[in-house]
Amino acid sequence: MRSELVSIRHFFTVDVEEYFQVAALAPWAPRTRWESFESRVELQVDRLLELLGRYDAHGTFFTVGCVAERHPSMIRAIVSAGHELAGHTWDHRRVTGQTPDEFRESIRRTKQTLEDLGGTPVIGFRAPSFSILRGTEWSLDVLIEEGYRYDSSLFPVRRRGYGYVGGRRDPYWIDRPAGRLAEIPPATLQIGWMTLPAAGGAYFRLLPYALVRSALRSAESRSVPATFYIHPWEYDPEQPRLPVSFLTGLRHYAKLGGVWPRLERLLGEFRFTAIVEGLNRELSARSPARGSRRHSPERSQLNVAPDHHADSPLG
Repeated sequence: MRSELVSIRHFFTVDVEEYFQVAALAPWAPRTRWESFESRVELQVDRLLELLGRYDAHGTFFTVGCVAERHPSMIRAIVSAGHELAGHTWDHRRVTGQTPDEFRESIRRTKQTLEDLGGTPVIGFRAPSFSILRGTEWSLDVLIEEGYRYDSSLFPVRRRGYGYVGGRRDPYWIDRPAGRLAEIPPATLQIGWMTLPAAGGAYFRLLPYALVRSALRSAESRSVPATFYIHPWEYDPEQPRLPVSFLTGLRHYAKLGGVWPRLERLLGEFRFTAIVEGLNRELSARSPARGSRRHSPERSQLNVAPDHHADSPLG
């Protein structure tokens, strides 16, 4: 049993954005002032690439398009280190604040920029703040139409601001009018009737390490990979501090200095890979041609191959 658990490679994911692009900081860091802030994302991504290499781990880097455009050498470094590039919109706008046409332009521009800079296909997407909610499933059709093959935005929890209540906890297929999309939900922990968010981010930084650890162990017991996420600003205690409210400051700045040793512990305890490596075989074998499904939305289990190493990204 123990050898089966060890064989699982979980999905390590990074939301590549600047510290001042966080939605909660918008009142103090409006988009009109972004150019005036010190950039720290490339420095922190470089640190993380070194750490992942030390533990022979690969990951998926969901990258904001305008950040990639500003830091082309960072994008090339991510790819050179063997990691996957994926989209995170052009300017970190929530899906709920965009029209379908705006969203289409955002993800199309991001995909093209990342592919031009990185030289590899981009097939994955994550919405800022997990902002694909009930009622905005039209965005999944747009993703399919624009050539994306999987999404990692449907967080199956209930909380203010985001949460796809009733969503499945493990990877699964979603059939939409535009075709089929793989969904890779962030990790959760089931305790009785409660589904707790346990995928990373603030839950990893502010709450006991045991929460994320238990979620990953629970996924291993189900023989599926869990999806972990982190932001580069979350392990950067030297970032400039904005004059935010007390509660915002507590949520954003608390325990930044403790994240790095937790990451080292996590990488030492679990094995990680990029989402595309786990999905390549399944997507190649089972995903029908784009646009071939014209049914009402259906869901089926996605049998990922968590320890499979593909030779090249799926085109």
